[in-house]
Amino acid sequence: MAAAERGWCLRELLRCFHSLFFPGLIVCGVLCVCLLIVLWGIRLLLQRKKKSGSASKTGKNQTVIAFFHPYCNAGGGGERVLWCALRALQKKYPEAVYVVYTGDADVSGQQILEGAFRRFNIRLTCPVKFVLLRKRYLVEDSLYPHFTLLGQSLGSIFLGWEALMQCVPDVYIDSMGYAFTLPLFKYLGGCRVGSYVHYPTISTDMLSVVKNQNVGFNNAAFITRNPFLSKVKLIYYYLFAFIYGLAGSCSDVVMVNSSWTLNHILSLWKVGNCTNIVYPPCDVQTFLDIPLHKEKTTSGHLLVSIGQFRPEKNHPLQIRAFAKLLNKKEAESLPPLKLVLIGGCRNQDDELRVNQLRRLSEDLGVQEDVEFKINTPFDELKNYLSEATVGLHTMWNEHFGIGIVECMAAGTIVLAHNSGGPKLDIVVPHQGERTGFLAESEEDYAETMAHILSMSAEKRLQIRNNARASVSRFSDQEFEVTFLMSVEKLFK
Repeated sequence: MAAAERGWCLRELLRCFHSLFFPGLIVCGVLCVCLLIVLWGIRLLLQRKKKSGSASKTGKNQTVIAFFHPYCNAGGGGERVLWCALRALQKKYPEAVYVVYTGDADVSGQQILEGAFRRFNIRLTCPVKFVLLRKRYLVEDSLYPHFTLLGQSLGSIFLGWEALMQCVPDVYIDSMGYAFTLPLFKYLGGCRVGSYVHYPTISTDMLSVVKNQNVGFNNAAFITRNPFLSKVKLIYYYLFAFIYGLAGSCSDVVMVNSSWTLNHILSLWKVGNCTNIVYPPCDVQTFLDIPLHKEKTTSGHLLVSIGQFRPEKNHPLQIRAFAKLLNKKEAESLPPLKLVLIGGCRNQDDELRVNQLRRLSEDLGVQEDVEFKINTPFDELKNYLSEATVGLHTMWNEHFGIGIVECMAAGTIVLAHNSGGPKLDIVVPHQGERTGFLAESEEDYAETMAHILSMSAEKRLQIRNNARASVSRFSDQEFEVTFLMSVEKLFK
């Protein structure tokens, strides 16, 4: 009796499902068609806006080239890429209109350009229109304490929509890694889109960190201690990586800054036919003016670090390794040492991070030997590099490392992290000779610094000469050639 009732219930359930299936399918189809009509209408509206906005005073249509760089007033390597890319395009396409989408509301466009000249020694030849984005807070990591990657990526879509509604370009280049804006500008804006990828939003290395339950700046300890949470986060990462790959594959041209980034982008975006390595521009010629015929200091040694004060740069490792080095000083009779951390602050979070680093120096008792230089002008940066003996870099899987190249060009012996771009592209032998050093742990850094400082001046000079000879492939001129070749497809 009970079995018969269960069978009857199952038949009724299947009959109900069958009766609702086709109406539900029709409703879904109608909704999809309506959505497509709305999106097509938006596209037509934006195309009309593009035509009206690209007409010049002479009545001719001008090509509008836009860069999406919400933090264009920051002083990092990504900003140097932006300004060098603009300068290269302005030389080849002087008649075009150039637009930069920026969220820097506290400065004027002229101040941004002056900052680019002061920090990077770059002066543009044509005007640039700055389109202010007031919703930049949507891509701030502080807004998303959990599911940060997803939150920032969704936020970038809204920020991209704000940008698109203000200016519809002909050519759109994302130069900050906001891949989720690419389909927006390509399919709704009707733009030819390109991207310069400094660092993939998610990488297979990040997946392995979660899979192996290792603690990192993007993998909290409470997650690593819980197998269930680790599995949930791993699933989240895999799903995000899939969607990220779909968004990135919309790009017509993909430029990556290193072999490490290339491997990850090819794995995630799967667009090998339009992907090229374009090494970031480094103003090596300016640093090559520094003579190498003598030691830079006789009263002691200066150690410098160049890089924005972001969590992934791992500045605490530099300070802890330096403190450990100072503890070795008495035993090894090293001369006086000073560590100078030079970098840019993008926002209050970065400024808070600097204050935390100051407190760390005090806790370790090295505050008198550690100095911080924030948003340093280019001339002052050059002076520091001309006096430095060692250039420190501690970021795990750094995508490239412009600061490392600048140190090598200036004749500073580099001690970089044994991973990413520094390992694969920069601190590599030149004609079989050493160009620098690599390390991983706090103890490795301290021991290697002690080793460098204990070397003879002649041996250090040999390494400095090798390093300097190896960096010509990272010059501004090489960047301009490879960048223009890569983006040529966007202008056909």
